[in-house]
Amino acid sequence: MITIANNLKKRVTPEQLFMISVLAVNGGNYLYNLILGRLLGPAQFADAAVLITFLLVLSFVAMTFQLVTAKFSVLFENQLFKSFISKVYKNAFTIGLVLGVLVIGFASQLQQLFNTASSSMFIIFGCGVPLYFLMSVNRGIFQGKKAYKSLSITYQLEMLSRLLITLGLIFLFNIQSSVVIAIGILMSFGFGLVPFKFKQVSLKKAVKMPVLQSKQVKQFFILTAFYELTQIIINNSDILLVKHYFESYEAGLYASLALIGRIVYFIAWMFVMLLLPTVVQLKKEGKETASTLFKYVGYIVVISMTIVLACLSFPETIIKLLFGESYIAMAPLLWKYAIATSMFAISNIFAYYYLSLDKYVPVIISGVFGMLQMVLVVFYHDSLEQVVYMQIVAMILLLIIQLVFFRLDQKKV
Repeated sequence: MITIANNLKKRVTPEQLFMISVLAVNGGNYLYNLILGRLLGPAQFADAAVLITFLLVLSFVAMTFQLVTAKFSVLFENQLFKSFISKVYKNAFTIGLVLGVLVIGFASQLQQLFNTASSSMFIIFGCGVPLYFLMSVNRGIFQGKKAYKSLSITYQLEMLSRLLITLGLIFLFNIQSSVVIAIGILMSFGFGLVPFKFKQVSLKKAVKMPVLQSKQVKQFFILTAFYELTQIIINNSDILLVKHYFESYEAGLYASLALIGRIVYFIAWMFVMLLLPTVVQLKKEGKETASTLFKYVGYIVVISMTIVLACLSFPETIIKLLFGESYIAMAPLLWKYAIATSMFAISNIFAYYYLSLDKYVPVIISGVFGMLQMVLVVFYHDSLEQVVYMQIVAMILLLIIQLVFFRLDQKKV
């Protein structure tokens, strides 16, 4: 047995272990959402979906710091790296603190805007925002240094703690409330900080970075922040707009549809995590990078086609298994929503590829079509079906434009 285990360790690369870990984390997060959907029912799950969407929005905002940290953890070394890390931790905590205070301060307004039963859930959530930003910088270091074991641990601990704490509170105290969900999310941020190297956080004034490197960091940070904003719009605006325009019951149904359909995107995200440091390293060494892009695009296309076909062939079975009979009305829309998320997942790989190469046009393209999707839903939301169609239109156009840009860019090489 020991010999078999040692042989497996030799055959399975750190990247493959990380991919397995990400699949496990995504599976755990899905289980968390599915159990909440079954326990709460469509109306109450709509409130939970708002909080889960806020968590996704936060993850995209904080991802700016993670990607910036990951990229420059590859490029910077020795004292320059230490100076950079110290500065990025301070900036991340400051921005997290400001955003957390804003969420707490506007909790009542958020309750009215999204028609939730409580404002307390936003207050509790706001308390955890600074922790999430520190956690993201920590993950960025692991990602850039390709310390995939530590990176896997931090994701697994966040997922497992949120799942166990939330369900534990619900079953022990028989409280089916969004406040319990918020407490589970807050506590999971603390667990997600493990492992954390406190020595890297210095309260002393950091050594000033050279002007050129500082300019590189600022430029990449601004660009990444803009792109993550487009991610927020594309990934979450539909759920929030549906919660605003539709009754709670319909919003809960739509939240279940979005959760199932987005499995494509969440699986694709693990490839993005591997793509960025690999492309940055290849560029640093003066090697070609297009073959790496093709490899990951191929993976996502195969996964996307499989999921769309499954949703088309067995929509009712999938919804009954995952959410139950209460959500069966969404069955006809499942494969259509999966098409929209598949188009976005493929487009996303192209955008992050060019972001790694410091080419910014695809990022701007994503921003334009993210706004287009939101505008289409604002003007065309007579039914949930129409909302899905608007996303399909926007995402197919986005993918076509990204492919055209790639073709034109390759001709210049």
